[in-house]
Amino acid sequence: MMKALSRFLLGNDSILVTKYVQRFLSSVTDGEVRITRILKERFPQATSVKVVDISGGCGAMYEVHIESEEFKGKRTVQQHQLVNQALKEEIQGMHGLRIFTDIPKK
Repeated sequence: MMKALSRFLLGNDSILVTKYVQRFLSSVTDGEVRITRILKERFPQATSVKVVDISGGCGAMYEVHIESEEFKGKRTVQQHQLVNQALKEEIQGMHGLRIFTDIPKK
């Protein structure tokens, strides 16, 4: 699968940017805001919550990164189960969800 690329000119230099980076530089979607709110409510100790719509803006696939003390002592699969449970209603309308969890570094 080929990624869409765009070329940006910077003086005499040009930079190739993937569609994903372009999306990252644009505004936040309603789905990203909604999922972020849900995760912050469910994981109040989270030091970082990042949600990115990786479907191209249609809301069918998201990537979430959560860093929280609440994951301490839990295996990765248990951490991901907590995230899935928090998003059970939203997941019904998705094609996919990438989950990345971590415990804050001291």
